[in-house]
Amino acid sequence: MIKKLAILFSAFILLTLNQAFAYRASDFSSDAKIISAITLLEQAGETDVLRNLQKYAVKVSFDDLSAYTYNSSKAFAVSTYNKYGTRVIVINSIYKNAPIEQIACLIAHESCHTKRVADLEEETIATQKEAATWTRLKVASKVYPDSRLTQRLDKLSGMYLASTSGNNLIQNKIASNGFYRAQLGIN
Repeated sequence: MIKKLAILFSAFILLTLNQAFAYRASDFSSDAKIISAITLLEQAGETDVLRNLQKYAVKVSFDDLSAYTYNSSKAFAVSTYNKYGTRVIVINSIYKNAPIEQIACLIAHESCHTKRVADLEEETIATQKEAATWTRLKVASKVYPDSRLTQRLDKLSGMYLASTSGNNLIQNKIASNGFYRAQLGIN
């Protein structure tokens, strides 16, 4: 009898924990394209991305980034806070028609930003996540648009695959980039 109660109690705890981590893609956005990208991340097993979105109650949307960053024409997406103090991921509206695999990569990147101000380590982790996600999600038989976003993702994927434990090409690139040096306060 005690053994049966222990099994039932364990099953109850397991179901409760699963419910605690349950979510719907529509919890994070009302945009169909973004919902599709989040669903793709779920199907690809990107649980860390989804956990971050849920943990920080992140909302994801497309928007003109000029209100969020001074260099909005070049930014792909930002992780920031809205006027109510809620964390948001805003994807540059010029990429609204990008393939969902690419939108998923931008969400994966921005989901890694959990600090108010990113540092080199966080930016490296986020960019590696973006590259790893593109490496996994890119469909070999699909023709992607020849855009800045496709070029970026392909370049990051190549750097990610060519990196070694002693030579992180993505971190090296971020650390030597003038924009990131200024933004991250690297001397």
